[in-house]
Amino acid sequence: MATMPMWKPHSLARPHPDQLDLRLGDKVAATVELDGVPEGTAGKVILANGFNWQRYRVLFANGAEIGDLDGRQLRPTGRAAKRLRKAARRSSR
Repeated sequence: MATMPMWKPHSLARPHPDQLDLRLGDKVAATVELDGVPEGTAGKVILANGFNWQRYRVLFANGAEIGDLDGRQLRPTGRAAKRLRKAARRSSR
C-alpha cells in the first residue's frame, strides 16, 4: 500500500471561534452521508487549509478521500474531541 503524503497547515490558517480546529492526523467521523462515505464512517485528517473558511481533506476507513469538509460534515473523535473539549473549557473561563 502506498503511503499518503501529509501536508503542514499554513501558519496563518486559524479557524474562527465557531469552526473546528483540527490538526493533521486527527480522527474524525462523518456526521452526514457523503459521496461514497456512509454517515458515521471514521476517518483521518490528511490536509487542513483555508484562511477564512477552515476546511479539511479526510481519508476515510473505507478508502474514500474527500476534501472541502468542515464542521457541517465532520465531528472529532478520540483525542481530537478531548483536546477540543479542553480548549472550549479554557476559553470559557
